[in-house]
Order: sequence, then C-alpha cells, then structure tokens
Amino acid sequence: MKKRKLRMGMVGGGSDAFIGAIHRMAAFIDNQCELVCGCFSVDPAVSLSSGRSYYLPDNRIYTNYREMFEKEAQFPENERMDFVSIVTPNFLHFEPAMMALERGFHVVLDKPMTFSLEQAKQLQAKVAETGLVLALTHVYSGYPAVKEAKTRIARGDFGNIRKVYVEYPQGWLSTRIELEGGNNAGWRTDPKRSGKAGAMGDIGTHAWHLAEYITGLKVTELCAEIKAFVPGRPIDDDGAALLRYENGATGVLMASQIAAGEANALSIRVYGEKGGVEWKQMNPNILTVKWSNKPVELIDVGNNGYLSANALYYTRTPAGHPEGFIESFANIYRNFARTVQAKSAGETPEAEWLDFPNVNDGVRGLQFIETVVTSGYDNSRKWVKWIE
Repeated sequence: MKKRKLRMGMVGGGSDAFIGAIHRMAAFIDNQCELVCGCFSVDPAVSLSSGRSYYLPDNRIYTNYREMFEKEAQFPENERMDFVSIVTPNFLHFEPAMMALERGFHVVLDKPMTFSLEQAKQLQAKVAETGLVLALTHVYSGYPAVKEAKTRIARGDFGNIRKVYVEYPQGWLSTRIELEGGNNAGWRTDPKRSGKAGAMGDIGTHAWHLAEYITGLKVTELCAEIKAFVPGRPIDDDGAALLRYENGATGVLMASQIAAGEANALSIRVYGEKGGVEWKQMNPNILTVKWSNKPVELIDVGNNGYLSANALYYTRTPAGHPEGFIESFANIYRNFARTVQAKSAGETPEAEWLDFPNVNDGVRGLQFIETVVTSGYDNSRKWVKWIE
C-alpha cells in the first residue's frame, strides 16, 4: 500500500472549543494528516457552521457521532476517514472510541481515557482484539526537553533514581466560576461528566504520567489527601500524594486548581545517586541538570549537537526558537500517523514511532484515579496498593 496522508475525522472540536483547534494545528504540522469529516458539537447548528468554516462539504459534516461512524464506514476505502480524534468531555470518550474501533477506525483520544476504570479495560481489550492504534494525548510527554530527560535517566547518567517531585498548580478554579457559565469549568467540576476525580483526574493524571514517563518507573502504592476547598463544589479541586515506585524510589505529587495566581505551572524534579534533572512546562525549552560534584548545566533544547538522538528527533528549530504546547501535541500525532501508515502498509513501525501514550497508559491513568480517590477520601487508610 502506498503511504499517504491520513484522513482525519473529529468528534468535538467545534468553533466554540479551544482544544479542537490545538489538535488540528498539531495534526497538520508535519503534513501527515488532513481533516475530511466530523461531528464538531452536540449542537447540530454549531457542528454544521464549524465544519463549513473548516471547508468540509456538507455531506461530511454530521449531527451526531453515531451517524458519522455509520456513514463513514460506508464510504469506499479510498475516501473514508482513517482515524478519529475525540476531543470531548470525559463522559463522552468511551462510546465514540469504542464505536470507532468496532468499525475499523484508529483513535486519538484526550485524557483521562474514559470515565471509569472498567471502561478503560474494555477499550484496552478492544484495541488488542482489533490491532488498531489508539493514541492518548498526554501532551507533556511530547516535549523535546522531556525526551532528553528520559534518555539521560534511562542511560544511567544519574545512577539509581531515588526521589521524584512533580507538581501541577493552577489557580483558575479558586472561585466557583462553574456557576457563571461560558467556560468549561461546568463539566470539569461535575462528577457526572468528569468522573470521580476533579483536579486529580484533570491535571493530576498529567503529573502522574509525566513522572512515570520520564523515570521509566511504575508507581506501586500511594498515600493521598484530596479535598474540595471551594464551598459547594462536589469534587476535589486540590490534592497531594506520597508515591512509592517499583525500584524503591519515593515521590511526591501535588495537583491543585485553587493555587490562586498560578497559570499552568507543571514542573518535575528527579534525583538519582549522582545528580538529577528539573523541567518546568512554562519554560519548556530549558532542561536543568544538577550534579553532586560539578556545576549545574542548563540545556537549551534545539537542533544542537549535544542533545541525544531521541530529543533531536522531536525538535524542529534551532535553539532559541521556542517549541511548545502545539509542537508537543504534534509529536504525538506524527508518531501516531507514522505507526498507522506503517501498519496499513503491512510494515513494522520503527521503535521511535511507537513513543506515544497508548491505551495501556490510559488504563494506568484510570488506575491512578481509582487509587488516589480510594486513599484520598478514606482517613482510616494510609497506604493503598495500586488498584488493578
């Protein structure tokens, strides 16, 4: 089969939603994907106006995602979409993802992967059954500096890892803005739409995934405290957890959406026997490397000879030309696209193409939510084993 651009469909991502534009820009950066169809909103009028603004023909703009999957499956193979990008609130992840897989379409899905752990395991089984590709947009794993940190830890630069600190403070939910309307706080603070975790599900999962991704280590148990600080809010807006890793390392994770004045200050520090690394999402092109016996190094990410081949693969510009959030999304889309293209051609994907969050990471994310909620709300229990 000749390799070509992948035909992309969308569920969600209309003109009234910011994240859809991010996904489209990211998917198009490397010229591997093109948008051919979508159901862009639960409001048919918004879906139609959005699709037309994206220059799609009316017969490829759908009023609901069920109609979209049924009709796309009826198109000839050389016309129908190849994959769907699902950018909806958490409670609308599972059904469209499952329908897509059942009809032979690959999937890109926002995190957390599903509403519940049970649903996550069902998707995992369906991916295994079909052999299709599911990418999960844990975007922070796509930054070149994160790739560099992961490479240096994996090759043993810092010796055995001992300590991990990861924190994700935001301040946008310091008041109950969900009652004002006109923002996406409504569904994020509603357990019927977001799931059983608020801040821990929304941004705590990002912090957890980043720590496991960079270190290559899995959490085995945790001790948590989670709380809703804003009166009347039915779901957590703040939390912290002590972590135990499989190699004996320990960690601290904090996620808060009531850290008044903070924007999106995700950061991580990892320490081994000989030194460590620090990365801050709001200054994403700098990796700080610390040593016990020599000066601190500031690694300026770009097409530089001192970076690992892994990090260079994910950079597009020389040092000093910032690459950030959208490019990190693009790194996930590029690897996903190349993996799908290879599989469609009957070829084995290159190892570096498979470096994107997948359905197994999605299951781990829901296990994190289950475990942190179990520990966080039960004052009679201290440490909770990882919930399988």
